[in-house]
Amino acid sequence: MSANGPIKTTGDGSHQVLTFVLGNETYGVDILRVQEIRGWSSVTKIPHAPSHVLGVLNLRGSIVPIVDLRMRFALDRAEYTAVTVIIVVAVMSAAGRRDFGVVVDGVSDVVDVNTEEVKAAPDLGSRAGTDYIRGLVPVSDRMVVLLDIDRLIGTDLTSLGGGAAVAAA
Repeated sequence: MSANGPIKTTGDGSHQVLTFVLGNETYGVDILRVQEIRGWSSVTKIPHAPSHVLGVLNLRGSIVPIVDLRMRFALDRAEYTAVTVIIVVAVMSAAGRRDFGVVVDGVSDVVDVNTEEVKAAPDLGSRAGTDYIRGLVPVSDRMVVLLDIDRLIGTDLTSLGGGAAVAAA
């Protein structure tokens, strides 16, 4: 039994996913959640934030928390370079919709994913949290890990205390 939510699709059984790279792995998020893709820029640090929350950026008047996915996934740190990007995504939670920025090594492509080709995430035991993985899908010669951005980032909403980085509305 999988705790992962169903993949939302269009009528033809496929949907578009923005793929990006962290280290040697390729990940994907629903393209409808992507608000913008921007180059790396420094952030304003927030005291006592979780280590993977780098700080916040002011994006056109909205304060957006920035999460380093390498740190969130406990990967080796990498230097931020000219190809490092921030993907601004809309996260839905009980508190409502919030924009978050996720730092990734680079953006790959937008691909069409056939829902029938998506395989369930493997059960790696209770200590390996995979509830934020919607599934795995082969794309070209790579396996893409499809992320549930709400489950992955939604936990950061509560860890930030709800009010520390609320976007100006």
